[in-house]
Amino acid sequence: MKLSRFLPLLVALGFAAPVAVFAAEATDGETAARITALDIAGAFSNDGYKIRDGHWAGTLKPKEKFVSMLVNLYAGNQYYFSLGTEKPAKVALAVFDETGKKASGDPFREGEKTAAGVAPTVSGPYYVTLRLLEGEATSFCLLYSYK
Repeated sequence: MKLSRFLPLLVALGFAAPVAVFAAEATDGETAARITALDIAGAFSNDGYKIRDGHWAGTLKPKEKFVSMLVNLYAGNQYYFSLGTEKPAKVALAVFDETGKKASGDPFREGEKTAAGVAPTVSGPYYVTLRLLEGEATSFCLLYSYK
């Protein structure tokens, strides 16, 4: 697939410059955020969700429009994206399909813990977006679970 195919979608969603977030070495803030994300993902594992290896980590800043990650999701599976932050912050977590349509799901928010559950009806690439709505710059960690 060509990136040019997705460029209008990315611009329409406000991702003029999507940011790939990968941390070579975790900072103390990212470690604290990961502990929070694992805490919430652990609750979903009690319902049969398996925590996927790997995670995304970085810093959310008040003036950034979005942080966006690309994931491949499969129809028939159910997913939960769990987000932890180092500091209390209100973060919008959303999942979009390749056409820009927001995937419906089950949102969860409690303090610095945020999660979004989705059950895609079509397999393919999806975009997970984060946006800091309230609060100061903070480290974050995003991971996901599936069943």
